[in-house]
Amino acid sequence: MYLTRFRVNTARSDARRLLSSPHRMHGAVNASFPMPPSRDGSGPRVLWRVDSNGTSETLLYIVSPNRPDLTHLVEQAGWPASDEPGWTTFAYEDFLAGLQPGDTWGFRLTANPVHNIRHEYVKAGERTKRAAHKTPRHQMDWLLKRQEGAGFEIVQKPVERRLLPEGDEYELIVRGQIPLQFRRSSAEARKNDVQITKVTFDGRLRVTEPDLFRRTLTHGLGKAKAYGCGLMTLAPVRGKT
Repeated sequence: MYLTRFRVNTARSDARRLLSSPHRMHGAVNASFPMPPSRDGSGPRVLWRVDSNGTSETLLYIVSPNRPDLTHLVEQAGWPASDEPGWTTFAYEDFLAGLQPGDTWGFRLTANPVHNIRHEYVKAGERTKRAAHKTPRHQMDWLLKRQEGAGFEIVQKPVERRLLPEGDEYELIVRGQIPLQFRRSSAEARKNDVQITKVTFDGRLRVTEPDLFRRTLTHGLGKAKAYGCGLMTLAPVRGKT
């Protein structure tokens, strides 16, 4: 497994075009591999996420079973005349193997929190409709319901640090809710547009089941993984938990 970080040159029009469409970015990421891994669930898949840290830095993260070649992205959305390679790839396997129960990490996850709804007019036996969670409270609940099955638990705040009597129990914030609507191809009708809502979670977690957690980090969490959702990255915790 590999973790790759690529800095996007947002001054370039091609870079802005990529960033405006998860479908285009998905294609660019897949083009980094001669043969992308299968998406049938039998093994780790290619996951990606775009982080914008203010106006000065936009980073593309990729987790993949194989080492990517981002030469085409440097030419399209990087600094092709620079002496620097344009991206950094880290071997991820040793890090994953070293995860232990009780380890505490800061984390970032961009996800597509959804639930299935059934309107009154939908007949019995018909499929339900998938809808996005709209409020931070419901989005947090979506993640909290999945933590056990994903091999981790969100760290709870000490009582003295809770600012509200309810809804402030966890080291978890929701930010950057972004509703997106785009087409898989320009020839498709608008009724076939893809609609997703991206939400970014920042917080602290504790590893409970390392094998499940490794699967979460390499297979992703939630829906819309092809469109930049599902990738969780970790960072060392600084200061007291």
